[in-house]
Amino acid sequence: MSKTTAFTACLITFNEEDNIEAALESIGFADEIIVVDSHSTDRTRELALGFRGRSRDGREVEPRVIERDWPGHVEQKNFAIDQAQHDWVLCLDADERVSSRLRQEIASVLGVDSPEFDGYTMPRKTYYLGRWILRGGWYPDRKLRLFRRSRGRWSGINPHDHVKVQGRTRNLQGDLYHFSYRDIADHLRTINFFTDIASKEKQKRRIRYQLARMLIQPPYKFFKMYFLKQGFREGIPGLIIAILGMFYVFLKYAKLWELKLQNRKEVAEEDIQTSGFFKDSADDF
Repeated sequence: MSKTTAFTACLITFNEEDNIEAALESIGFADEIIVVDSHSTDRTRELALGFRGRSRDGREVEPRVIERDWPGHVEQKNFAIDQAQHDWVLCLDADERVSSRLRQEIASVLGVDSPEFDGYTMPRKTYYLGRWILRGGWYPDRKLRLFRRSRGRWSGINPHDHVKVQGRTRNLQGDLYHFSYRDIADHLRTINFFTDIASKEKQKRRIRYQLARMLIQPPYKFFKMYFLKQGFREGIPGLIIAILGMFYVFLKYAKLWELKLQNRKEVAEEDIQTSGFFKDSADDF
């Protein structure tokens, strides 16, 4: 019997009781499962601890659940892979599922003692507003999620993370299913949350607000998604996706401008306090 390569499946969670069981079920064939949870207030940890997977050799696998404060997407995902016992890791978000075809491909490439490549990408297919979205820039949306952790790390600028691998990679064909937004309201909440993070990251990197970016980049985003990426072929969902994509870009720069305004206000308040201090000091003489 040929020797297979063991791998660890890694998830990060926060209040994912609606998703965690399905996500774990899709990676239940892993040799080890690690869940890093950011102090969920729902049943996420309870459900994760109660799950039992079955590895490819028939061994029962109990998830290891670790509680940790939230430091950011990139930092939390790197922490998760650092906890793995095995060099090969498969990383998922709680709203993602490994399809049956992808599962077979993963089992195949790791069905040898030493896989030929250092990482594998997979197309991610998103379910939104009652249908699978295949255009508008949302598919194939390839993600590198299966890799040797000795050769790869999570990188990027929060909240937009990605894996960088030093070595050769190969494309898998099985889909990684993505159930990102429950409805339009959930989509808007996510946009609000992510643009908060993105604007603050830009401020940290000293990226200056420019009116031209707010005027040009949002409509170009819509044009790219709706026309160049053929989002119009998705019907009303494609139009909504393009409009909200445009709104995301606009809101990101609007919030960067707002942060700049807040900084000016804080400086002005400090100047008032300082001038008041000197005035009070002068009155003492």
